[in-house]
Amino acid sequence: MGEIRNAERTRKKILDAAREEFFSKGFSATRIESIATRANVKKQLLYHYFKGKDDIFEAVMDNLYSQHQPITLQTPTNPALLAEHRLRVNIEYRMDFQKFTAWEALEDQPKNPQRETIRKQVLQSYVEDLKAKQEIGLVPEDLDPALLTLAITSLTTYPLVFADATNMITGMDPTDKQFQEQWMAFLTQISEKIFRNSAE
Repeated sequence: MGEIRNAERTRKKILDAAREEFFSKGFSATRIESIATRANVKKQLLYHYFKGKDDIFEAVMDNLYSQHQPITLQTPTNPALLAEHRLRVNIEYRMDFQKFTAWEALEDQPKNPQRETIRKQVLQSYVEDLKAKQEIGLVPEDLDPALLTLAITSLTTYPLVFADATNMITGMDPTDKQFQEQWMAFLTQISEKIFRNSAE
């Protein structure tokens, strides 16, 4: 029993280290040696648990989606709170993943149709949620739910992914609590203006 627990602990330590490596450097720049070093295990032991870099990457992404999918699918009833909610989820659960999406868009990496399907389903669920809200008068009729979803997604990811631009414009880093509070308040403010007429 103790050996099983130790094996699970070692596997988790490797996956945690791999997540940090992949999400900070991107898939192409990450090396097996750097994962082993960060996990404080021998390279040979790493191959005992995984076939190689692709296999580790798949395990990291599978863990991410299984852990965070229920959270990312939650949406507030009031559409004026959607952007704030999405930003809070990104900050609390997906900050490193948001940065990784920039790497993902720029480089070749193993494609996983199942994972891509899940990601598309999550994004499309946001569109469907806005469509449903539109049908009951919570979203203005002249706003396209898909484009509105894209706008909210951009506003809740760009400042986190492009930290240098955020700092140049605001003088603050996206990890600063002050920036996060101000940006959340701003998103709610403009959201209330967009959705105000529908709520009245």
